[in-house]
Amino acid sequence: MKTLVENWGIISYEQAWKKQAEYFETLVQAKQCGHKYLNRIVFCEHPHVYTLGRSGKERNMLLSEGQLQRIGATYYHIDRGGDITYHGPGQQVCYPILNLEDFGLGLKEYVHLLEEAVIGVCASYGIVAGRVDKATGVWLEGDTSRARKICAIGVRSSHYVTMHGLAFNVNTDLRYFSYINPCGFVDKGVTSLQKELGHDVPMEEARLRLESELQKLLS
Repeated sequence: MKTLVENWGIISYEQAWKKQAEYFETLVQAKQCGHKYLNRIVFCEHPHVYTLGRSGKERNMLLSEGQLQRIGATYYHIDRGGDITYHGPGQQVCYPILNLEDFGLGLKEYVHLLEEAVIGVCASYGIVAGRVDKATGVWLEGDTSRARKICAIGVRSSHYVTMHGLAFNVNTDLRYFSYINPCGFVDKGVTSLQKELGHDVPMEEARLRLESELQKLLS
């Protein structure tokens, strides 16, 4: 099954949400009707934005509407799993819109696969990353008091078709995470490739490494 890769570049969250929702609905309908369809992996970056998942807690957003405007950020309550997270420049976002049955995956296995892809990219930069029990995403030193998240994951699935995905901190301005309780946690930190390595990482380089890991794991 061929998977089409798209790079939308820098795109507003609202526009990207609408486009991936259209892809998602088209795939679901085609699957139900037995028509041909495409699996897609979409990459992009967003201007400063906070998103709250369907079961998230409003109290994890620490700013008022006026304060959001002052820092140039927007805020959306959306239909993915998970709590609150931040997207912004220097963060590689990936939205796979896939029929999981084409890849022999259940939802739990799929989330594990997304985590594994990011763990692989981190390893390619010499960074040891892993998982934390009951805390979806990719973490560094996850079993210590210095636990810090480098990638958030939140997905939606219907009829085994996925949308939303992962947000991988490459050169992200981590100050924007201080305005929320990231993913609902108050006792864990956040990090980026840039912070761990001590220098900027070319975004296209990181994107291509992530694409390679995903394609390998989905093959």
